[in-house]
Amino acid sequence: MAKLIYSMITSLDGYAEAAEGTLGTGAEDEEVHTFIGDTFRDVGTFLYGRRMYETMVFWETAHELPEVPPHILQYARDWQAAEKVVYSTTLESVSSERTRIERSFDPDAVRTLKAESDHDLSVDGPNLAAQAIAAGLVDEYHLFITTSVVGGGKRFFPDGVRLDLDLVEERAFASGLIYAHYRTR
Repeated sequence: MAKLIYSMITSLDGYAEAAEGTLGTGAEDEEVHTFIGDTFRDVGTFLYGRRMYETMVFWETAHELPEVPPHILQYARDWQAAEKVVYSTTLESVSSERTRIERSFDPDAVRTLKAESDHDLSVDGPNLAAQAIAAGLVDEYHLFITTSVVGGGKRFFPDGVRLDLDLVEERAFASGLIYAHYRTR
């Protein structure tokens, strides 16, 4: 059975999306980006909300940019090879291959996807992840923590949820970004 992984860049104070501005620096670093690509290369399906999909669809054509660095090219190819499910009530169509739209998040359908998949799945975006966390579907959490405190926004972990996790791996990068990988107990 495949695992469902929730991973995002977060601020030092735990926000996956800042109320104002960005989450800070670190993720654009080549070392970090290569690590992210290597870590999630085997993900076979990405689960996105509309806004996260609209951000990530950049990777559908990133390989066409002039003078693309090898780590960007590799990430684009890996993303293109994966299946994508976009949960949206408003999105009319998708602009990437291997992508389908679902109108609502169905925990039982995701359980079936996990049970039938040979490759792990990733849920991306704090709103969609909150639904998966509440349904008890998330097996692993991968946090990429920047050096910025942003003071508000959308939290990485939803309010009202208690999770007891085991630390699997941690790593600090020269850019100041910290990676923390946890598994559910």
